[in-house]
Amino acid sequence: MLFHNTSIMFQRRSSSRPLLLAAAGCSALAGTAAAQTPPPSSEIVVEDVIVTGAPFGVTDRASLLAVDVLDEEDLAVAPAATLGDLVSGLPGVRSTSFAPGASRPVIRGLAGPRVQVLTNGLGMIDASSVSPDHQVAVDPGEARRIEIVRGPSTLVFGGSAIGGVVNILDDRIPTERPEGPEGHVSAQASTVDQGVAFGGRLKTSAGPLVLTVDGFTRDASDYDVPVFPESRRLLDEEGEAPGDERTVHNTFVRLDQYGAGASWIGSRGHVGLSVKHVDTTYGVPGHEHEPDPLDPHDHEEGVSIGLEQTRYDLRGELTFDSGPFSAVRLSAGRADYAHTEFEGDEVGTQFFSDGTEGRLELIQRRRGGWQGVVGLQLLERSFDAVGDEAYVPKTDIAEQGVFTVQRFDRGGLGFEGGLRLDRRSLESAGGKREFSNVSASAGLFVRPSGPLFLGVSLARNERAPSEVELFARGAHVATGAYEIGDVGLESEAATSIETTVHYARGPFEADLHAYAAQYDGFIDLRPTGAEDVDSGLPVFEYVQTDADFRGFEAQAEYRLWERGDRGLTLTGAADWVRASTDLGPAARIPPWSATLGLDWTSRRFDAGVEVRHVGEQDRLADFERPTDGYTLVNVSAAIRPFADRNVTVFAEASNLTDAEAREHASFQKDIAPLPGRSLRAGVTWRF
Repeated sequence: MLFHNTSIMFQRRSSSRPLLLAAAGCSALAGTAAAQTPPPSSEIVVEDVIVTGAPFGVTDRASLLAVDVLDEEDLAVAPAATLGDLVSGLPGVRSTSFAPGASRPVIRGLAGPRVQVLTNGLGMIDASSVSPDHQVAVDPGEARRIEIVRGPSTLVFGGSAIGGVVNILDDRIPTERPEGPEGHVSAQASTVDQGVAFGGRLKTSAGPLVLTVDGFTRDASDYDVPVFPESRRLLDEEGEAPGDERTVHNTFVRLDQYGAGASWIGSRGHVGLSVKHVDTTYGVPGHEHEPDPLDPHDHEEGVSIGLEQTRYDLRGELTFDSGPFSAVRLSAGRADYAHTEFEGDEVGTQFFSDGTEGRLELIQRRRGGWQGVVGLQLLERSFDAVGDEAYVPKTDIAEQGVFTVQRFDRGGLGFEGGLRLDRRSLESAGGKREFSNVSASAGLFVRPSGPLFLGVSLARNERAPSEVELFARGAHVATGAYEIGDVGLESEAATSIETTVHYARGPFEADLHAYAAQYDGFIDLRPTGAEDVDSGLPVFEYVQTDADFRGFEAQAEYRLWERGDRGLTLTGAADWVRASTDLGPAARIPPWSATLGLDWTSRRFDAGVEVRHVGEQDRLADFERPTDGYTLVNVSAAIRPFADRNVTVFAEASNLTDAEAREHASFQKDIAPLPGRSLRAGVTWRF
């Protein structure tokens, strides 16, 4: 079995398709080995075209960016999990793991407003970056493809992508006409949370008109863990002993999501519209309403969150037969978002976000090895909060950005670079700020031999402060702090260098990215040593300092044996990041990890075993506790019982040793460990 960090990298090969991803904290999933296996003498390599970060399209073997991909076959059997938990375990990627209903990706130790979550290249227009207990308004169940870019991608997507990008591609607005009705239906169940999930997608056409419809539902109870939920260190601080409880309470999830789209596809392009609605309710562990000591009828109640968003999207493309540009692309999205915190049955704090975002891209015609894109991006968004925990005032946000990315690739040598200009305005009762930012990058690459790609890139990226960093003032229970923003903050700037190595020859493939980034004016949340009188929470302030981030991600695969459509493959992956500021170590930086897997693939049957170790983390910021290392063992199998292989039955057993595992990047690590031993099984039918 492959943990998904190793499995995704090598799905581009036709000679061995990985079968598994890992997800949902410590769980792994059984995937599918849909590709045929050629004879061992074959040197056929199928390269995957990446669109995120390179709108004109660049193959993964020729990219300076660190990119991973989850495609349709992977996602059809993926676990029912939030986005952050699904991609956690990829090299350089972890999760905030706040709760099964709310988690965002952490990329190279960066999270929140530094990691951009997109749907078809546009922002989510939600409030997920405001607080770690806020769910991203998208579920992986709707995706047809997910691309994860590690490292700065501000040139194409703006300052919120200074740490990386996760782009959800849903195909609700089709770009190609199907030959007939196509889609998939899937169902699965898991034991650790008594969870069930069902989903499906259908695409059909009538002449040039293509119609799509999709839906997904998930229902899970509180999940089980191998130990008392509170960590030993927290119990020691509180002077308490562990109890017998083995369930993390208030971690249920109920989600319903559905959408539809229509696209008119002609000989010169397409244009289409789509609509999506998501409605979810989930519990948040450790986020309780404290009882009133003067009221004997009052008692501690768990907090649940209800999230609703309706989103409308327009996308189109027109191609040209001649001229400097080969195509023009337009995309726009409008969304209304509401997030309500319930204290029992009572409505608590509410968060609202609505806005519109649009992109226009001119794709240059490839000439003599030269290609590129020129683009414009506009955003208008309004954020508001009402209630006792409305620690950020109503804020109106406007952004304008223009960018270009250029690439020259000819004769084994190449160059890639770009420039972006951004303007961001934020206005609230706390004040008004305007920022003008400039980001640029330049990279060189060479192919000294067919199997080898070497590259190095330099970048200077700027990010304007978020509404929370500027205007926050109030108790924030999710982070356990009384947060105070600073309206005088300036943009933070990161100067980075990254080296890239791709190698593929015969039975061996490898991928390596090493990076270092220096931040000027890094925005950090730091304790003041004071305590808020009303809430009893420690006071934290947003301040600016300098910071240094460095690390690497490595993956490798070796095909031990091949014969016909059968093969045995050894895989491995490792990552490491170290982050320091002038005020001390950065907070919630993930420790190193290493994964080793062994996979059997064939036409009808796949199986695998994986061992993943995550190291301890004892480089701590103020108010942090250390996290012990842990080892997870996972096994899985997938069977395709029919000759056309359109049905896959899969099963997996994750965390076989029932190990205690706590994600250091999570605010909840000391009260909510990752799930314990679990069995998950399901079936997917693709047609």
